[in-house]
Amino acid sequence: MRLFADRDYRHLFGAQVIALFGTGLTTVALGLLAYDLAGPRAGMVLSTALTIKMVMYVVIAPLAAAYVDRLPRRTFLFLLDAVRGAVVLALPLVTEVWHVYVLIGLLQAASAAFTPTFQAVIPDIVTDEADYTRALSASQVASTMESLLSPVLAAVALTFLSFDRLFLGTSAGFLVSALLVLSTRTPDARPSSHTRAWDKAAAGIRTFLRTPRLRGIMALNLVVASAGSIVVVNTVNHVRDELGGSQSDVAWMLSASGTGTLLAALVLPRVLDRIAARTVMVTGALVLLGGTTTAVTLFATGLITWAGTAIVWAVIGVGMALVITPTGKVIRASVGRNEIPEAFAAQFSLSHLAWLVTYPVAGRLGTNAGFTLTWSVLTALAGTGAIGVLLLWPRHEGQGATTGLAAPARHAPGIADRSTLTKAA
Repeated sequence: MRLFADRDYRHLFGAQVIALFGTGLTTVALGLLAYDLAGPRAGMVLSTALTIKMVMYVVIAPLAAAYVDRLPRRTFLFLLDAVRGAVVLALPLVTEVWHVYVLIGLLQAASAAFTPTFQAVIPDIVTDEADYTRALSASQVASTMESLLSPVLAAVALTFLSFDRLFLGTSAGFLVSALLVLSTRTPDARPSSHTRAWDKAAAGIRTFLRTPRLRGIMALNLVVASAGSIVVVNTVNHVRDELGGSQSDVAWMLSASGTGTLLAALVLPRVLDRIAARTVMVTGALVLLGGTTTAVTLFATGLITWAGTAIVWAVIGVGMALVITPTGKVIRASVGRNEIPEAFAAQFSLSHLAWLVTYPVAGRLGTNAGFTLTWSVLTALAGTGAIGVLLLWPRHEGQGATTGLAAPARHAPGIADRSTLTKAA
């Protein structure tokens, strides 16, 4: 494949994949660490830690996107990986819950800065339009594979190791990622067309607010976060306390959701050749709403079992893939090429803003009021998002080609494709 023949891109992509898997393994181990420290209140501890993560992503990601053109990007990416490796190495040593919160804040601040910086580097390394599109798709596939394989790898590792050893392996992974970044010839950023950092940070968000299909994605973010929070936050207590499972059982149950995501992602490229992206994404929202409704019903009636949980988790994984996989294509079709990094940074921030709402609901309400009420509230939030996308993203706006989208053309710096924006407005 011509894209991976480029040494610099190949090393950067490898660094991204290793960092993704490191983050995924850390998430599994963090849930088990929370259970070790807090027992039945693990959901609250985990949700607080993940809420800190979301705050960092919402605040720091757009600022990193704004200031990244003023920094030597290779050195910056290397330092961010080094910080993450050091923080993860310290996590097994914690003895108090507040230690977890401080370290997670540092870890996620580095991750929040890493992602938009990485996304901004790619168009400067991959200059061919077709290869750039494939590079964005490869990043999406890597994220999808991580959601499946990280819990599986964690489950296998936990068969032989205690969960604190996962942190050691993750720290080593971040070190390898840092060395791969250091081995690349990463060009420094070109000057932005925005003279003030705030203008650049807000540019992508303004694009989302004025574009119907992107406003629809904002509503879909709430659906994904509502359903996903049930899986991410509540699995550890549900499996350990309700089902009586082990540490590795928690990881295997998380992998059920990842399996659903992967299976859907494998089929979606051919589906998107024939069906509009809006139709696929709305279908995904309805699948997620159906999954959360089923979870509430089974738990409230006492009928939820190992198999039932795995099936519902897999359905949620399928729904998340239906929504998330076409998102990058929708964004690329809505902005000019030089505005893509800002738009992706905005989506990164806005999507995590939705998780910032749902994580505390899943953790705190789940601990204090039980899963029936908690999952009912999250189902209501998912329903609100599903209604929102129908209202904010009109059906006619998503029609055109069979995908409902047209690929953006090359642009002079800061100039959007007028035909695309006219069509999107």
